[in-house]
Amino acid sequence: MEQLAQLPNLGKTIVNKLHEAGIDTPNKLKALGAEQAFIRLKTIDTTACFSMLCALEGAIQEIRWHQLSTDRKRELKAFFTTFSIQR
Repeated sequence: MEQLAQLPNLGKTIVNKLHEAGIDTPNKLKALGAEQAFIRLKTIDTTACFSMLCALEGAIQEIRWHQLSTDRKRELKAFFTTFSIQR
């Protein structure tokens, strides 16, 4: 079985937080999507930032986060901004 730590962008700290949030496999992460996984992480770690959201999306796409398309980064930024305002 593939482990979260094998995905790009996911180091020990974020993997531990994902586990704490009930996300313990790559399939669970991919099924949730970056936005929903981020919401779960934010309940555990109030310092979760935009870079973490991008790291999650990169892990889901199995690419480094800086390789995300400009359009996807824009979508994530809009989500992050809206989510941050609502909290």
